[in-house]
Amino acid sequence: MNSRERVEAALAHSEPDRVPIDLGATSVTGAHVSIIAGLRQALGLDEAGTPVKVSGPYQMLGEVGDDLRAALGVDTVRMGTRGTMFGFRSESWEPWVTFDGTPVLVPGNFNIEPDENGDILQYPQGDKSLPPSARMPKGGFYFDAIPRQAPIDDANLNVEDNLEEFTRLPDEELEVLREKVKRLYDETDYAIVGQFGGMTFGDVALVPAPWLAHPKGIRDVAEWYMSTIIRHDYVREVFERQCEIALGNLALIHEAVGERLSVIVTSSTDFGAQNGPFISPDAYRDLFLPFSKRINDWIHKYTTWKTFIHSCGAVAPLVPSFIDAGFDILNPVQTSAAGMDPKLLKEKFGKDIVFWGGLVDTQHTLPFGTKEEVAAEVAERLEIFGADGGFVANAIHNVQAGVPIENVLEMFRMVREG
Repeated sequence: MNSRERVEAALAHSEPDRVPIDLGATSVTGAHVSIIAGLRQALGLDEAGTPVKVSGPYQMLGEVGDDLRAALGVDTVRMGTRGTMFGFRSESWEPWVTFDGTPVLVPGNFNIEPDENGDILQYPQGDKSLPPSARMPKGGFYFDAIPRQAPIDDANLNVEDNLEEFTRLPDEELEVLREKVKRLYDETDYAIVGQFGGMTFGDVALVPAPWLAHPKGIRDVAEWYMSTIIRHDYVREVFERQCEIALGNLALIHEAVGERLSVIVTSSTDFGAQNGPFISPDAYRDLFLPFSKRINDWIHKYTTWKTFIHSCGAVAPLVPSFIDAGFDILNPVQTSAAGMDPKLLKEKFGKDIVFWGGLVDTQHTLPFGTKEEVAAEVAERLEIFGADGGFVANAIHNVQAGVPIENVLEMFRMVREG
């Protein structure tokens, strides 16, 4: 099988010639730029000191090039818009060095500024005349959003304030998508994964809106979580309006890319903590399920794409509701969380949802285990999740900075060689 056939067989719950592999097809299935640099050097693709592009500056994700995909046996490629979490485009690359000494290339508007503590401040749209919207602690690896919550006047809350970022996709962006997807589909055999934004409801990573100059509405994470209860009707109206905009954009995206996508990410909201869900199934079904279902139902009616939900944590009690909402794929399958036993998940839900992730425990085994321990765990997961198809191999969330490169290489080798 080629890569596209391999992924689509797995998505159809058929066993492909081997379990397909993803690296970097979404913003939650990639690797820190230092890991990408280490892989490239270990595989002889780059000499030491060669910079790697930062494809996602918020999480400092590294760009996965075709040569790295080929070397690792990766079967997927990402399709998305050109923006970043900070409101500037990934273009006009300039050199920079991370705190851990990795030489990288960052977008031209990556206009950082150190503060008095040595932390790095990032600015929305690269505009230093605005208040900073994110901070990388001194010696750190990633950015944290800086809340810019204005005092909330409940009597004058305006739904429009929480909808500023949800707009019609510009014609220019649609034309870029049209040209890019045609090239990827015609010139490669990768399974194309679309991630376009605007379809995920209540994702607290997005609530602070670090790309907006002056975010209004409810923009503090804790305040947003509380608002799902104390301002339930307000949040529902935000979701209702957001859903209408998303459905309009879906029609435009489909017109631009046709059936060339294999998968589309339609939710990245986290519903689980380490020891259990932090929302009840009833609350999920009341506030979130109706809107995700409208998105997923449209996709299943008008396209051949499969729908992908990312939710970290102990979400086993919510999986039946995810299935009812029309999700075809569950990621990251955090097997180290409570109740997320691989055998139990496969037995209960394996006929109804594809598992994308779950390949190795990324809280313990991948960063701290030996190469032999990684190999043994990957072999076990391939046997469990790979039976009868319905599995795409990926680490549980992005591979973090500091993970031994030999462990990452062993993870991929085990999948390629079965």
